[in-house]
Amino acid sequence: MNYKPMSFFGTMICALTIVLSSAERAQASVSSIMIDAQSGEVLSSNNADELRYPASLTKLMTLYITFDALDKGIIKWDDKLPVSRTAANRSPSKIGVRAGEKIKVGDAVMALIVKSANDCATVLAEGLGYSEPEFAKTMTRVAHELGMKNTTFYNASGLPNKRQKTTARDMALLGAALYHHFPQYYKLFSTKKFTYKGRTIYTHNHLLKTFEGADGMKTGFTNAAGYNIVTSAERDGHRVIAVTMGHRMLKQRDKTVASMMEKGLQKLALNATQNTETMVANNETDSKAALAEQVADNSLTAERSSVQTQWGIQIGAFSNYAKARNYALDIKEKVIHQAKDKNIDIEPYQTGSAVVYRSKIIGFEKAEAKKVCDRLKKSQKSCIVVTVEKDEYTLANKI
Repeated sequence: MNYKPMSFFGTMICALTIVLSSAERAQASVSSIMIDAQSGEVLSSNNADELRYPASLTKLMTLYITFDALDKGIIKWDDKLPVSRTAANRSPSKIGVRAGEKIKVGDAVMALIVKSANDCATVLAEGLGYSEPEFAKTMTRVAHELGMKNTTFYNASGLPNKRQKTTARDMALLGAALYHHFPQYYKLFSTKKFTYKGRTIYTHNHLLKTFEGADGMKTGFTNAAGYNIVTSAERDGHRVIAVTMGHRMLKQRDKTVASMMEKGLQKLALNATQNTETMVANNETDSKAALAEQVADNSLTAERSSVQTQWGIQIGAFSNYAKARNYALDIKEKVIHQAKDKNIDIEPYQTGSAVVYRSKIIGFEKAEAKKVCDRLKKSQKSCIVVTVEKDEYTLANKI
């Protein structure tokens, strides 16, 4: 299958500028990070930028690219992909596909999620990229476009390769991208078991059974990497994504990440309670005094707005996130050639009982935005010039 490398998510560019002096710093100690999945706020971190071997966390990127291919119709869930001799010989974690047979895309995806099957990772890589090395180049390219600037991939499974490195922070960013970009597929990460050829296969992620609210994502282990995990949990409308890497014992890894998520969810719940109490208190403030304060602050507010506002062009509104994102990517790449450095912003908007997704390209000066929009209209593309507040920036600018 001729799978063209994709240009992804200008809005996910990470503001990471840390430079590591040596890749061998990777294995110094445990690395971890936890974020609020909604806002991208870092709730805790420890050695989050140390280079590490991802092990099977690698498969999250293989799945990300597979989900995008499914979303775009490049492949379908029931398509059958051929199994090469290379794929069949992958070990040790595998479901045992044989060279010369075929496996459905859906079965390969579930084998990655539940079994962490290395043979199926290679099947997907070869099906989407001709060869696994070529697919790995796409993985690295997509990682960098997502803002994972300290990540390099050389295979689709996470089998040992000294050059294949990442960081806890980069993995949190990938977890957030999977959650926000592919909600229709994200739910698959909570699968505890699946059946292939009459055989029931059970998950490696024990937190799905032991931690209230846990619903994914991926575990990993090699001798060099230690025990790694990217996981997520949701309670009462609050969601955290947690990563911890480099543990020498599986139980210690699970205990650490469970403690992280428990503290993170408690913190988010407490913050929400405090915000509600503050809101009630503010509503009880004397309205005349509040109005007088507002008038007194008008000039300062205007000054701040002029500093914090940038300009963009809204190019459409769509029924789901993926359509809005894909259209913005097409416009940015094929029509607005000088907008390569601009960001894409997908804004959910409630209208009645439905949610629509406004597709924007942002980061322009006002005059530039108007000029670009006029040119789009001449190409029979609709658009409007809009202002964008800086607090609308994406998760990657915060993680």
